[in-house]
Amino acid sequence: MYQFADYPWPASVTQEFPTQQEVLNYLQSYATYFNLFKHIQFRCNVIGIEYQGPSSSWSNWNGISGTVCQGKWKVTVESDQTPSTKVHEADFVILCVGRFKDVPNIPNFASGSGPEVFRGKVIHSSEYSAMDHDKAESFVKGKRVVVVGFQKQGLDIAMESSSVNGMECPCTVVYRKDRWKAPDFCPWGIPLQYLYFNRFSELMVHKPGEGFLLALLATILSPLRWGISKLVETHIKTKLPLAKFNMVPERSFSKDVRSCLLAALPRDFFNRVETGSISLKKSPSFCFYDDGILIDGETKPIKADIVILATGFRGIQKLKNIFTSQDFGKHIAVSPDSRVPLYRECIHPRIPQLAIIGFSESFSNLFTSEIRCRWLAELLDGNVKVPSIEKMERDISSWDEYIKKSSGEYHQRSCLTGLDIWYNDQLCKDMGWNPRRKNGFWAELFQPYGPMDYVNP
Repeated sequence: MYQFADYPWPASVTQEFPTQQEVLNYLQSYATYFNLFKHIQFRCNVIGIEYQGPSSSWSNWNGISGTVCQGKWKVTVESDQTPSTKVHEADFVILCVGRFKDVPNIPNFASGSGPEVFRGKVIHSSEYSAMDHDKAESFVKGKRVVVVGFQKQGLDIAMESSSVNGMECPCTVVYRKDRWKAPDFCPWGIPLQYLYFNRFSELMVHKPGEGFLLALLATILSPLRWGISKLVETHIKTKLPLAKFNMVPERSFSKDVRSCLLAALPRDFFNRVETGSISLKKSPSFCFYDDGILIDGETKPIKADIVILATGFRGIQKLKNIFTSQDFGKHIAVSPDSRVPLYRECIHPRIPQLAIIGFSESFSNLFTSEIRCRWLAELLDGNVKVPSIEKMERDISSWDEYIKKSSGEYHQRSCLTGLDIWYNDQLCKDMGWNPRRKNGFWAELFQPYGPMDYVNP
């Protein structure tokens, strides 16, 4: 699920979760094989993009490849290597800036209870991740570390800190809510892809734009969807001591999957909790004091030398801030609690000559981003015809409604997990490809889809 469709992983990598270095080697090998490095300018910061042209009357999405562009984008770039800026002029801009970087999500604290009163060091997880291995180990070694957050980055940092310090300086993890963590991806011996990432699994879910028969089928199959979720939850509770530590999530496993909140749990994690090298604290809030933090509802403070905020990023704010035009920024962030409204999770109907790749999430971000790139290339070549702006906006609204129902308070993540195939089918149909690529009815229904299924259109 995590490979390019036209470049398989080397046979030497056999483990399910490759190391950081192996992933880096794979990406570098891909870029070398396709001679991409000559097209990339490294160590450059885009400090703003500005559209110069009649954006208010933009209506040419349907014929973008056959028309003279009405305006131009001015992309202002600052180089790290030379103290100068350069302005690039472009007919079309594609933003691939992601959402897990640059604008950290820092919790708000009342006056006198924030990091300013703490005598130790407070950093965001992004600063820790930017350190090399030796610097990170030196940073936490012999220190009392508190990690705020219990998703992927929080888990990794807690594990690294406990590996360095052991029980002498336990790492404390502070988190708000329990989430399902997967000890493996084969509950009861059944690969998770066969339960959640094939066509049959998507028949159990209501989908945006579905017809009467699909809606009826999803309603009829909803008890089976509930049963599968409970089956996986029982497996996880059998494998992990969640009840012992009062960590059984209130939300269903399926809900966390469709909200892109599922994380793989390191195998040794609960052993370290048992032996005391990792301490868990669940609380809706906390505050700082001079020598550490105080958990809401507790009287005994937690002493700390370092507090690492693994609290995520403000991806929508990051995307909004890149535009010089306030109007375009408002199109991106319609309201404080809205998600980015993109047609096919790629283009904004009201922002001309611009696409966004890799902002919505899925079970495999690389997989969905790659097929989205294929769709965009076909659009620019004139092989994809999109509907009117008004119809695109209605389609966006239907996806908004689905994502809000499936993800609840986490709808801003624009998570497509659980409907990856349905989404990819729409892109395939737009491009004139046959979306059904398996060999036979039963394979089409029950086999998971992956990147290699979309190599040859």
